[in-house]
Amino acid sequence: MSDKGATPAIFDACVVESYDKQVERWTDQYFKRTKKIVGMFGDKRVTYAIFMRRPVMFAPRLMLAWLEQVQVERGITFDLKLLHKEGDSVGAGQPLLYLSGSFEQLADLETLILQKLGPPCVAAYNAYLMCCDLPKVSFLAMDGRHCAGLEMAEQMAYAASVGSERAKQEMGAVGFIGNATDATAPYFGRETGLGTMPHALIGYAGSTLKAAQMYHEAFPDEPMTVLVDYFAQEITDSLEVCQAFPEMVEAGRLALRIDTPGGRYLEGLDSYRSYEVLQAKVPDSIQGYRTEEELNYLVGQGTSAAAIHALRAALDDAGFAKAKIVASSGFGPAKCRMMRLAQAPINVVGSGSYLPTRWTETYATADIIDYDGVERVKVGREFLLRSRGR
Repeated sequence: MSDKGATPAIFDACVVESYDKQVERWTDQYFKRTKKIVGMFGDKRVTYAIFMRRPVMFAPRLMLAWLEQVQVERGITFDLKLLHKEGDSVGAGQPLLYLSGSFEQLADLETLILQKLGPPCVAAYNAYLMCCDLPKVSFLAMDGRHCAGLEMAEQMAYAASVGSERAKQEMGAVGFIGNATDATAPYFGRETGLGTMPHALIGYAGSTLKAAQMYHEAFPDEPMTVLVDYFAQEITDSLEVCQAFPEMVEAGRLALRIDTPGGRYLEGLDSYRSYEVLQAKVPDSIQGYRTEEELNYLVGQGTSAAAIHALRAALDDAGFAKAKIVASSGFGPAKCRMMRLAQAPINVVGSGSYLPTRWTETYATADIIDYDGVERVKVGREFLLRSRGR
């Protein structure tokens, strides 16, 4: 497995507890009862096959770190056979790993093992697709606010780093250059998170330009990314900020971020004008959509491909060709695919949308396939035996 980016401190809400106490409180009741029964009637050595029902990218590091600590605390050793390297693509139903050992000791660990393995594998796959679709674009992981707690936030950051690394190796992609929080920054080779200003600062300042001026005064030596959609004047405010900071523009240290909400068009656009923009810039892209959702990514409301092209054209026409564009709002694999089709001139994507959109897809499954050397698995899962190569 890749050792790039040391694993940050575990965020588990129960970290102050022993690992056994965590298992006792959080595992499914029927696993705990199975553990007791096996202890009464005799232990057996078993082998679990762990798999997922959809294509994923192998991202086991957090699960393995947790399992290692359980073994230390319990004073036992499990036999673990990883069938893939970190970052490998794995097909639906194809085992990810085999885990062997005492049934009594393994029975109550299944819940937490699956929780820590499934979601990162799906999120890593999504991050990989996004980076491959836009290989020349930098990505910034802004998922923290959308996560259900600290443990999920760690899983998603780790997953983004795994998918990004694979896209870098395979496609020469820029990939994820960082994320928004200090805690998970080490996954991206950084000590701190990245980011400049939220919409709240624009509201506080009373104008986009004033917010930019405040930021620059507070952090004069840093590059600056300015949100420009607060007042629905993306073009006007972008040009005003560029005019106020021409040296930063020329140095490539000023970016404009559009996060236009899905309830309106970018300043100066409507449905008809959005079609006109794409027809002028990338005429074939309009013929490439397959669903209404994909069409909306091209010419609809919000941060569409047409909106990004319109902002780029306005900046270039005003002499600010070196000003960068950061695009955010709804950037998952599907939207990135359409941005590629439309050749959207994006420098950076701010995304939390490599998070799985359908959480049911993240469910990992474990089945015992061997009891004391005797192969046995529930009917319908015989493919796990075949995958074992016997």
